[in-house]
Amino acid sequence: MYRKYIVLIFILFPLFMNAQSIIIIEKWPSNTPEDASIYIAGNFNTWNPSDDTYKFVKNSSGLPELTLNLSVGTQIEFKFTLGSWDSVEKGASGEEISNRQYTIADNDTIYFTIENWASIENSDNHTFADNVIVLNDSFYMPQLDRHRRIWLYFPKDYETSTKSYPVIYMHDGQNLFDAATSFSGEWEVDETMNALFNDAHSTAIVVGIDNGGAERINELTPWKNPQYGGGDGDLYVKFIVETLKPYIDANYRTISDRENTAIWGSSLGGLISLYAAIEYDSIFGIAGVFSPSLWFSDSIYTIAAQQNKKYSSKIFFLAGGNEGSGTLPQECQNMINTLKANAYEDTELILKTVASGEHNEAFWREEFSEAYLWLFEGITGISMQKQTSNFNIYPNPARDTITIELSETGLFSLKIFDIKGKLVEKLKANNTIQISGANWAAGLYIIKIKYKGNTETFKLELTK
Repeated sequence: MYRKYIVLIFILFPLFMNAQSIIIIEKWPSNTPEDASIYIAGNFNTWNPSDDTYKFVKNSSGLPELTLNLSVGTQIEFKFTLGSWDSVEKGASGEEISNRQYTIADNDTIYFTIENWASIENSDNHTFADNVIVLNDSFYMPQLDRHRRIWLYFPKDYETSTKSYPVIYMHDGQNLFDAATSFSGEWEVDETMNALFNDAHSTAIVVGIDNGGAERINELTPWKNPQYGGGDGDLYVKFIVETLKPYIDANYRTISDRENTAIWGSSLGGLISLYAAIEYDSIFGIAGVFSPSLWFSDSIYTIAAQQNKKYSSKIFFLAGGNEGSGTLPQECQNMINTLKANAYEDTELILKTVASGEHNEAFWREEFSEAYLWLFEGITGISMQKQTSNFNIYPNPARDTITIELSETGLFSLKIFDIKGKLVEKLKANNTIQISGANWAAGLYIIKIKYKGNTETFKLELTK
């Protein structure tokens, strides 16, 4: 019996042992500063761009070298940086590149070439719209004794109207508006909001808060994780609540109540947005929770279960089927179940799962418009009601065929747009019309009906 156990241990040991994979950078941009340090950031260190544990050192040949000690068979995704996401690697022409991938093998040596750095070659290739400004490159955060760049997006009619607007506070400001400052592609929040405005939707002011690079984990997590640290998240939210929001409300035409104040982010930004929506629900009545890092601490479930809920909220969860272990959709559903057990209503919560969705800006960019329309339904002029003053649209939600029925006799014209504003149908009808959506993708659609010189707008949900 004793010998059998010994044999079993030696059989199983190689399956769990760490491997030594050596990464060598054999070529890098010629204008890389002489004193620059190169780092690797990936899913094995919460994408920390300046983690000293993963900093390259010159080998005997003068090439940057790093040994990774991870379990054999571990699949990693990563990028190289000069210590911040502002200086992440780029393609030869300054374009975004996909995350690198590698499966850990023992005693393996792999060589890489870095074509470009964001902050060196791409700093002038700005893509933010004319109605985006940098409020301050060094806005003081007294709760954390730090400074941070703050961006502002203004609705296209801000300068030509006297209206006041809802406000969205978003994290990782580097990635919201500008490809030059993003580390893996931008959300294109400005382009999306401008497109919504052009399509007759009301839009909000967006306040983008840059992440703190090495401080990102600390600031976007309210609790400490045994492996990754963190824990300054409450101070960060207090900065928004006690310092930044009062400044924005005092200097710009905002609707400052909780029903018109949103907080929104992805990954750790999704986690801190959910935390803020729960703990500071008197301030934030709306939250966009994209790909939230619920794994970071079980405390997020604890506060969700114990919150003394006083107000109605709207929280949009987004999860991709290709994020990490692929369990995020179920984790988000578990969170929704927890919130529902603590007085949240079905109408306050929604989870959208995209099977092909990956943990990146491209996914979040694709889903931003639909989430915005759901979260701000009350200000977009879009109705989910089947019956309006003149038209009955049914069924809604629909699987394929939609009937549009005029309550009186007359001619009308209509246009149907997908959530990105692309025209999918243009028709004229007399009294009643049936439309087939069998070839349309599942999702939200906007129906605009013109009748007797007036235009009415409806939201249609198509399921499959």
